[in-house]
Formats: sequence, structure tokens, C-alpha cells
Amino acid sequence: MQTTHSPQYGRILDKLGAGTCVVLDGATATELPHLSDAEHAVDERLWGTRALVEEASVVLDVHRGYVVAGCDVISTNTWGLPSALLHGMAPRWNSTQPVHWMDLARRGLRLARQAVSDGGRDDSCAVAFSINGDVDTGEGDSTIRLLARLFANEPPDLILLETLTVVRASLFATVQSLLDTGIPVWLSFRRCRHGLCSVYGQHWGGPEGDAFGRVATRFEQMGIDALMINCIPPDHVDGMVSYLRDFTDLPLGVYPNLGYYTDDGWRFEPGVGSAEYAAMAQRWRAEGAQIIGGCCGVGPAHIGAARELLEQAVPAKPTPAAASFSLPDLLLPCEPAPAPAWTDRRGRSLYPLPFPDLVTDAGVVAPCSASLMAWRHLYDQGIGAHQRCLDVGCGTGILGIQLALNGASHVRAIDIDKRAVRNTETNANRNGVGERMTVARIDIFPWVPEERYEVIVASVDQTPVDPEQHVAGHRPIDYWGRTPLDPVLTKLADALAPEGVAYVVQLSILSRRRTVELLAAAGLEVRVAEYAVFPFPLELHEHRAQIDRVEELSDATHPRAGDHHLLVAYLLEIRWRPAATSMTESLVTL
Repeated sequence: MQTTHSPQYGRILDKLGAGTCVVLDGATATELPHLSDAEHAVDERLWGTRALVEEASVVLDVHRGYVVAGCDVISTNTWGLPSALLHGMAPRWNSTQPVHWMDLARRGLRLARQAVSDGGRDDSCAVAFSINGDVDTGEGDSTIRLLARLFANEPPDLILLETLTVVRASLFATVQSLLDTGIPVWLSFRRCRHGLCSVYGQHWGGPEGDAFGRVATRFEQMGIDALMINCIPPDHVDGMVSYLRDFTDLPLGVYPNLGYYTDDGWRFEPGVGSAEYAAMAQRWRAEGAQIIGGCCGVGPAHIGAARELLEQAVPAKPTPAAASFSLPDLLLPCEPAPAPAWTDRRGRSLYPLPFPDLVTDAGVVAPCSASLMAWRHLYDQGIGAHQRCLDVGCGTGILGIQLALNGASHVRAIDIDKRAVRNTETNANRNGVGERMTVARIDIFPWVPEERYEVIVASVDQTPVDPEQHVAGHRPIDYWGRTPLDPVLTKLADALAPEGVAYVVQLSILSRRRTVELLAAAGLEVRVAEYAVFPFPLELHEHRAQIDRVEELSDATHPRAGDHHLLVAYLLEIRWRPAATSMTESLVTL
């Protein structure tokens, strides 16, 4: 469809052609609370759209403020309509007034037109129909077709598709559908020289190089009339116009924000008054911006001051401002300043965390929260350096490998499952400690330790099992969940060196008293080195009935947070008990 221009839009084109700056309005949503006492004025999931239903007169007053400030373009308060459609929010508004989105679109247009007329600027101020990027999702195509029917009778002077972020393949079709309405289309993106930019200045997605510039070229070829940057902090705007100018001859504009909305309400940029904003607008103009306005937090006073200063300035040529960036800035726009390293008390890096390089083979249990707690303690304390170590129930090898990485002279890892043995060997080699580790398939029940170790670690299965559901086999029925924990504890007397220490994981759903009794009988004492609380593992839920029985019959327990069951994992530090320590004293250690 051939694009037609209204007289008001023709004036915009004349100003651009003459090198005069076109002034947009500022935000609507952030101005509504100043003029309204309604709760929805600060509950802006749809950025003020609800006011079209309940307080149209307040929306009208906001538009009037921008007309008085001398804006060349007034944007309708319809930015949130695509979001209302996408999320099905509009029908839930409690109002006896119409909430059909076509009615709201029509009302938004009429309010903007009325404000322009009330200010006596029917022939000089254009009305832009505002929509956000959600029109590029869901039912966007049908939404645009229905808008075209509305525009056939009540056309805006231009369509402003704002706060776009990701350039999906579908966006080009969406823009083409808007162009097919025959009304001029302006696009605006949240972009800066670092790439994608959030409303409060956070970047994501990585450096883009020329990618967005090439997109600008394609939009120009499609026939849009202007390309702008909006709804990012002012300090992220600099350099964007000169960057885009290398790719397109389109009129370019900026309208940043001075605040953003949070669950606690609006947050605004401190210390940016009208004069400060006008000075920034003058800087953007010098860089080549031909369209300047404001977004969230920018009000009529900001826009009025900027317009006065921009009118006094010598018209800028829409060419790149080479002095805006030094050569390193242009070549490396995304190079951040070096950030202080995050280290532990030993000076070791914590970001990224030097976690072992592990794979988990089929049939091998991946490290659980309890094992990860034990790993953290080994890493944090540097345990195992220059010592002979034993890893019982090695699984993927996470604990034994960390002992080796800490500088152990040798680590012996054992597990009853041959798949775990192979997995540990693989991971030991992946982490460069294969020569200092030996791995063997050993059944802990008949095992007799062949030597004593200075460090022993163990994180083994601890699941109470209902005997009536237990599959027949040669293993003891694990009613109390202590198989194979108890064999590990009883073997410590033969495996732990006189000066040695063992670190054994125990879950709270097992009896504390039984553990202390077994260790005391062997002449060992115990204390808690670490503990962690985490949600009840899914694999234990099917054994909840048996776990409840064990807790009723012993001192086993687990905490709850309302209806949510939690589990506590303890890392027990076990040493030989001095001869003077009695069994009774051991019982109160935990």
C-alpha cells in the first residue's frame, strides 16, 4: 500500500529536511501518578494503559502537558495494548467501562488528538500511535490487521513501534505488515554500543559488531521513516547515532529514560533536572540526532527545557561525530574495565569456581547436594595435601579427585559398582590426576583395609527401605538406612592412621546417637565440620513412609518449612579419641 502523509506529518518531514530537530514527548506512565490518586497509577504492569479505562481525563492532562511544552509529536497511551492481548490481562480489569482493546486503541488516539486540538496545534503537532514489541509475538499479525481497519477511519500521523530488543526473523514480517497500513512507521530499539541493553543499563547477548547496523540498512530498504533508540539510561545513548549513521541515511533519534519500574514502585535517576536533561539533549544533537524526546521518568519540564535549548542551537548535520569516540572505543566498544578478582583467603579464584571437570556415565549417580557440601569443605580447607587418602563409595570421583587436586601424595578410590570405578578413572584423567589415583571395585562389607590412611572421605547412599518392599537379595535389609554407612564407620578403626582424620557425610534422617555409639566403641570421636540444608531429594520421596517410621523409632529427624520437607546433611569430622575421653562425652559431641 502506498504511504500517505497527513499535513501534520508533512511538517515533521519539512523539519527533518531543513535540519531542524524534531521533539518527541516524554513518558506517560511515569506522569500519571503525579495527576492521579488511583492505585493503578503506580501498579503499571501495562505502563498506564489501564488509565484509558478508568481515568481518561488524567491521560488527557498528561498529553496536554507535552503539547504546552512544545512537542512536535505526541504519542498515544497505547504502548501496553499488545502486552494486554498477549497476557490476557485486559478482561480482568474491574470496570463497568469498555475494555475491548479496539475501544482502548480508539480512545487513546482520540485523547491525543483532543490534547493537540486543545493546545491549538492541530496543524503543527503529529500524533504517533504507540505499540510495543509484543506485537511481534502471539496474535501480532491479526492485531495489526485489525488496527489497519481502525486506522482506515481514524488514522494516526505515524506508527511508533517502541522498545524493541531482539531482532527475530518474524520482526521483518511484522514491520512489513505495519508498513502495509499505508501509515509512516518509526522503529525504536533498546540498544547501545555494547549491544542489547536493558531499561536500567544491563547488557546481555554479547558484542554484536555490525549486526544491528546491517539490520538498520534492511529496515531502511523496507521503507521505514525513522530509526531511534529509547528506554535506556542516558549515559548509554552516546555514540549510538554516529554508529548507525555508518549504515543508514534514515533520520535517527534518541529518547532515553530517567527511571524504571520495580515491585517497590518507580525508581528515578537522581540529580537529573530539566537543565541537566537539556544539556544532554544538546550533546545528542551535536552527535547528529535529528529526533529527541524522553522515556520513563522524563516529563514535560524536561522536554520543554530541551526544546528551548535545541531551538537555540545551530542545526546539526546528520553526520557521524568522529570525536565522540577514540579509536580504541570504536574497535572495542564492549571491552569492560578489569574487575577485581573474587578469591578465597588462600588467594584462589572463586569466579569462575575451579570445580573439577566431571562427566557422569550412565548408571552412575551424579554428585548430590550432600556430596557437593563435602567437596566444598575439601576445596575450601585444602585438605589432603601431601597425604595418603581414601575415597569410599567414589561414584564419579568428585571427592577423591579434589583431594588429588589439593596435592595428595596418593588417593585410593573404591566403589562396589564397576561403572563408578570406570567413571572415576575417566574423571581422574580428565583432571590430570590419574597418575596419583588408583581405583578399585571393592565390596565394603567383606573388605579388610590393607593400609592406613591419613585422610578418608565417604559419601554413601543412606535410604531407609521398607522391608515389605525390599527385593530379595544377599544384602542386609536397609530398614534404618544405614547400609553402607555403618560398615564405613566400623572399618575406620582399621583404616584411619593414628594422626588421621575422616570426613563422612551423614543425613539427618539417620540416627545421630547410633553413629556416635559406633564411633565411640571404636575409640573415635566426632564433630560437625559442615552442614547444609536443602529440599527433600526427589529420590527419597517414595521412601517417605519408611523415613517417618525411622524417625518415630529413633532420634532421626528432618526439618520442615510449612508443607515443604527439608533435609540436613552433616559432614562429620572423625578422629581418634584421646584416651581420657569417655563414651558419654562422645555422645554429646554432636
